[in-house]
Parts: sequence; C-alpha cells; structure tokens
Amino acid sequence: MMARFPVYRARRLRRSERLRAMVRETSVDPTDLIAPLFVTFQEGRHPVEAMPGVEQMSVKETANEAARLEALGVGAVLLFGIPESKDAVGSEAYASDGVVQQAVAAIKERTNDLVVVTDVCLCEYTDHGHCGLLTPEGEVDNDPTLELLARSAVSHAEAGADLIAPSDMMDGRVAAIREALDESGYAQTPIMSYAVKYASAFYGPFREAAGSAPQFGDRKAYQMDPANADEGLREAWMDIEEGADIIMVKPALPYLDVIHRVKRETDYPVAAYHVSGEYSMLKAAGERGWIDEERVLLETMLSIKRAGADLIITYYAGQLAAMLGE
Repeated sequence: MMARFPVYRARRLRRSERLRAMVRETSVDPTDLIAPLFVTFQEGRHPVEAMPGVEQMSVKETANEAARLEALGVGAVLLFGIPESKDAVGSEAYASDGVVQQAVAAIKERTNDLVVVTDVCLCEYTDHGHCGLLTPEGEVDNDPTLELLARSAVSHAEAGADLIAPSDMMDGRVAAIREALDESGYAQTPIMSYAVKYASAFYGPFREAAGSAPQFGDRKAYQMDPANADEGLREAWMDIEEGADIIMVKPALPYLDVIHRVKRETDYPVAAYHVSGEYSMLKAAGERGWIDEERVLLETMLSIKRAGADLIITYYAGQLAAMLGE
C-alpha cells in the first residue's frame, strides 16, 4: 500500500533538474528518430511552403542532409521520391535508376551506419495519384498492385536500402514484398509496415511536399477509418503474420491510444509517424509566438514514446536531435 502525505512527498524528487532526470520514466534519444526526406531530380533545394524548414532536395543534397542528420545522432532517414515523369502504372517507382534508388546509393557513400529506409508506394509515381493500379471503372485494383509494390521493394534493396516501408495499404502487400525480397536474396532486409494508417486530414502538407494528391476521389477505400481502433489491431496482426518486423501507426498524436494498444497487445517494435499536419501546426504556432515551440515539441515526442512507440518518424528529427545534444 502506497505511503501517504506527509510520509510521502512527491515534490521531494522534483526539487532540481538532476533529481528530475534521475527518476524520469520516459526519454527520447536521437537514435529513436527517423527523418523523412523528399528526393527530386531537380538540382538544389526547394522549400515546401506548407512545411517551414522542409525541402525537396536533389540526390546530392539528400546525401548531404543525410550526413548532417547522422552527425547529429539521428538513427535513420525515410526517403520519398518525386519522379521526373508519371504514368498510370507508376513505373518510376521500380526503375533501377529511379530517384530513390539513386538517393539510397548516394547516401550510402556519404554516411557510415545511418539506417536508410525507403517508402514503397505508387501514389507519388502514378499520374492519377492513387496508391495502386486502377480498374477501368476507376477503382484501386488491389491484387495486381502487389506485384509492382514487390518490384519496387526489391529495387530499393538492390540499391542498398536497409529497411523497406510499404505505405500503400493494399491487402497482402507485406506477404508479397517479403516473398519477393526472400526470392531475390534479401531475406535479411526487414520490413516496417504502415500497418495502421488512417485516412487522415493531417496529411495535407505532405501531399504538397511529395506531389502525391489524388487526381480524383480520396483514399478512404484503402486507408483506415479514423473511428476504428479494433480494426487497427487486426491490421497489425495481419502484417505481423505476413512477415512485418516493425509495425507503424500513422498519424501519431490523434492515435496515441492505438499506439498503446498495438504495443501492449503485439509486443512488436512500434513506429509512430508524427505527420506533416502535426508538424506544420506546431511550426505555425511557434512562429507566431503562441507556444514555446521547443518545449511543446519535446512534450509531444515524450507523449508518443510514453504511449508505447519505440521509433518516431518526424520532420523535427534534426531539430530535436540538436536540442537533445545540447
């Protein structure tokens, strides 16, 4: 039975920063962070208006940025590609000389042990902006899409990717990717599945950054309904059974309860994606002086870790790593 006041005084261990640090239950380390990067064939760096501090970068600049993040202690980068051209089947996604494939190789030359993660999806590469092939009626065609996702994953592994992250939300894609990687000699390449990915309004700024907005309709027929948590557990278990090594929940803050349940019930490594809308809201409020951006940022990241996330994908990775290293 817990002692009560005045025998127990909770404030005793709050009297100094050193005491608070000694009994702190949750922490965020730079190696827990994954920084998303947007790679383009255009030269230089191009700011994303809706995401202050985020840029589309050439292959060379992406490698430079990856080296900078590694020096700050960030654990990994997550690459999204912006191709030169798009078509109905997203062929640039699995081209051996695609922009992501080139970026992976360039980063490997510039860094030592930084983990390179690649997003696998077709939405950035298709002229219609959906995450898979379309039927003549305009529906996303699940099963034929799996082969192209698997081809993309293998092309990333061939380029040197350390971790494959399918984000498309097609049923069965983890199994298809696992089988393709194994058959191509990449049985040791792990998969971080966007298993619990909601059809969220928080993705808006990302679609500017990646040029991936659908040309018609929306993605509610394949991304999850924000009202459903039990379904998220089913999605997580399905991907685990198909061979996923890490399970992701996306977005993070509106779904802390889901992060907690996925971690508690699966006991698998869990990643949480602090998405573009979450980032842009903090940036906007911080720029206006409405909040102390750094303090709110750290509190936000602690809440995600406290909920059960082992890894956090965030556009704040570099800034946060610099803060933690001070």
